[in-house]
Order: sequence, then structure tokens, then C-alpha cells
Amino acid sequence: MMDLNSPLFDRIRVRKAAAEPRPQQVRTCDHPGCGAAAEHRAPKGRGKEGQYWQFCLEHVRAYNHSYNYFAGMDDDAVVRHQKADAVGHRPTWSMGVKAGARAQWRRGDGDQAAFDPFNLFGQTASAAHAATEERKPRLSVAAVKALETLELEEGADAATIKARYKALVKRFHPDANGGDRSYETRFQDIVRAYGVLRSLNLC
Repeated sequence: MMDLNSPLFDRIRVRKAAAEPRPQQVRTCDHPGCGAAAEHRAPKGRGKEGQYWQFCLEHVRAYNHSYNYFAGMDDDAVVRHQKADAVGHRPTWSMGVKAGARAQWRRGDGDQAAFDPFNLFGQTASAAHAATEERKPRLSVAAVKALETLELEEGADAATIKARYKALVKRFHPDANGGDRSYETRFQDIVRAYGVLRSLNLC
């Protein structure tokens, strides 16, 4: 018989009975009148980033089919949003020469000696810029690559470029694909390509 005053008795521990798992509550579909299990989520839309509906498979398919993140926005608003989205809606700054000095150089304004004190170029800044423009090919390499990104030929007009851009944005925006981030790289390439074409006044 064990001595109840033994120090060994104090070290005996009785395992607690395992707690029964709590039954998990199954969330039902957010579609009105649907009581099916909600196993899929869908974004609530612009202005409610990070918020999601919970739908069953049938209703998430219907929701995604009609979902349009840019509904109610005009073309300029869409472009502004996409440019901001490409940099995470953070402010950006131009790198290199100050904008005022760069613009002055391109216009040929101000003291020529300040830009070319040794007259190495032998012509005014405006003449040099005009000569550079004349030597440029009809479409730059950047413009050709941008058109290829938008799946367009070199002869595409402004209306065609805008229409293709809007279609690709709607197709590849992560929010239009249930928040799937795998589309993000393709989406950013499309936004950058359109920005290049706009900067070249091609659309």
C-alpha cells in the first residue's frame, strides 16, 4: 500500500479527459433566400476593399459573372485609378533632372551657354530636340512593346487601344477574379503599357 505522505504521491498527475471538439458553425450563403453552405468569398467592391461576401458555388459564379469593379466610373477615372493601383496608391516622384529645367531644355528657353557652355553641340537646344525627333522611328521600341502587351498591331488607333485596355483591365484585375493575386503581374504590365501609349499621345 502506497504511503499517502510519500513525496512520490504528490508527483502523480491524472490526465484530464480530452475536451470534446466544439461543433463548427457552418456559415450560410449571403444571397437572399439561400441557405446553402457559403464556401466561397467574393469582394464587396470599390470602397469596401478587404470586405467580402460569402456565397455558395452557384451564387459566387453568378456574382463573379456580373461583377464590375469600375462600374459608374468614366474612362479618365478608370485610368487614374489604374495608374495609382500600379504603385499601390502611393505618391511617386520623377527621378533625375528637375522638371522645370528639363522643360526649359526641351523648349530651348533661357541662356544657351548655361546648357552648352562650350558649344559642343553647335546648335540650339530646340534645334537639337527637333533633330532628335526627326531621327526617331515612327513607333519607338517601347510603343511597339506596349502594343504587344495589349495584344494589338502597330497600326491600332486610339479608340481600339482604349477599348482593348478597358477589356483587359476588367479581365485581369485581381478584384475581378475573386481576389486572386496571380493576375497582379499581368494586370500591372497592362497598366504600364497603356501609360506608355498615353505618354506618346497614341491614345
